[in-house]
Amino acid sequence: MTPNAASAAPSRRNFLASTAVAAVAVGGGMPLLAACGGSQEGRKDGTTSGKDAQKILPAFVASSVVAPDIPAKNGSAAGFTKAIATADLKTSVPKKLGSGGKLKIMSPFWGTPPKGDNPYYKAMNEAIGVEVTWQNQDGVTYDEKLGAVLASSDIPDAVVVPGWNLNGRIPSAINSKFADLGPYLSGDKVKDYPNLAAVPTEAWQRAIFGGQLRAIPMPASYVTDIAPMYRKDIFEEKGYSVPKSPDEFLSWAKEATDAKSKVWACEDMKWTAFNVFSVYPGSDKALWWNMRDGKLVNRVETDEYLEALEWARKLFAAGVVHPDAVSGKASGDARSRFTAGQSLIYNGNIADWWGSVSEQRTQNPDFDMAAFDIFGADGGDPSLWAVQPANIFTFVSKKASEQQIKDFLAIANFCASPYGTKEWMLTNYGVEGTDFEMKDGLPTKTEQGVNEVNAAFDLTGDPAPFVARPDFPDVTRGTVEWQQRMGAFTKKTSFFGLTITEPNRWTNLADDFEQLEDDVVRGRKKISDMQQAVSDWKSQGGDDLRDWYKKLLDDNGSAS
Repeated sequence: MTPNAASAAPSRRNFLASTAVAAVAVGGGMPLLAACGGSQEGRKDGTTSGKDAQKILPAFVASSVVAPDIPAKNGSAAGFTKAIATADLKTSVPKKLGSGGKLKIMSPFWGTPPKGDNPYYKAMNEAIGVEVTWQNQDGVTYDEKLGAVLASSDIPDAVVVPGWNLNGRIPSAINSKFADLGPYLSGDKVKDYPNLAAVPTEAWQRAIFGGQLRAIPMPASYVTDIAPMYRKDIFEEKGYSVPKSPDEFLSWAKEATDAKSKVWACEDMKWTAFNVFSVYPGSDKALWWNMRDGKLVNRVETDEYLEALEWARKLFAAGVVHPDAVSGKASGDARSRFTAGQSLIYNGNIADWWGSVSEQRTQNPDFDMAAFDIFGADGGDPSLWAVQPANIFTFVSKKASEQQIKDFLAIANFCASPYGTKEWMLTNYGVEGTDFEMKDGLPTKTEQGVNEVNAAFDLTGDPAPFVARPDFPDVTRGTVEWQQRMGAFTKKTSFFGLTITEPNRWTNLADDFEQLEDDVVRGRKKISDMQQAVSDWKSQGGDDLRDWYKKLLDDNGSAS
């Protein structure tokens, strides 16, 4: 395995959702903005927008330890195209900040957790000066374990909480169970932890729960991470031009599809359709809402939403979508069909670009792909919407001592070291000669490293978003420059930066829309069925939910 620092998150970043600024806890159905000032229980007492937020947020001091080859711009990640020799790695943590104390950290883990006394864990503990015992839990069922732990009195010293697990009573439990990190990080105090000071302010805003800075956030680019990707090698071979409008796409797709040869133009393009037609983001229900012409509007109520579904439906109806996508087989198979040449375009996380190229070039040196720019509905510039700039958080138990909190911050600061440092190399690759070896100037994980250096320390702290794939510098440059071009056309919705937990009576109100979308684009349902569903949604609570969100906006203002 070679360097792959995706712009969205660490080891499991490819599927991480996005989030930011504040959270809303629910009590009796009234909006309680977790980013507002107030008591430990998150009661609303003012707002954290503007001056109030500045009292809580850490100061920002950009890192200058290692300069990127491609500086971040328009909300993009930074890019590193060159490998840095081990001897040239910089130091970002010159002395141990840990006291030698012990901490227990609970974290999600996908796969089989390594033994607790493995060489990687030992090396990290020694370098940081804290003896960490990992309580790794199955990432697939982590929400169940998290809920049970937070409902008990036995809370580990620190707990990792993915944003997609901020459901039900978990946000209010966070306010009552976890410590305020503000006394250690707010304002210039964060400068005691230089790598944490370099975390972007938008990510820190997301870490404000119950009026207090309670978490270490994992920063991410706010530019959409869903990119339309195409087989550049096949396009060049066939003389195809990349489509630049919805009509051009459909026309090209009909030409490129050859069912007899088992080649189809594309996979399910619904996600790209939403971007093309400027539909509000679907990754976070708070982002479904936006002020428009003086009224708060939900994505499902817009003409753009229906137009996107209709265009995606036309692709299916024209027979240009791979039949496995028509039948609704796992979306993960789309990339396999794409790399096999059975489909020529698909949409997925832009980190797939590196993943596919690194896999395929060993077998097929001529394999090539790229992300093409999202076009607007009229064939002009797109109008895109920002996703959230953080979505995984690590909290410290309220029962933790002052020294335990400082020890945890020592861990987070070490793990937030930037690319090109000794600390980043150890965190992400482990011990040289055991977990990785240098091959052709690149660190390559051994089998032991693959099993042990995986989704633990890297969830507790992270630097500003970056892409570092020196094994394929063209992919690094292509990824970051795509983000920069798309970022130039990206705006923020009214609730950008707010993680909101809706009152329980409305929590599942919109649950059926995704399945209905899939049915509509595949022709199993009609656009009129979606229109009826929207009407039912409004009468069954959607309009009341709009009032609830509007009050939230009126009381606290927009975070963007």
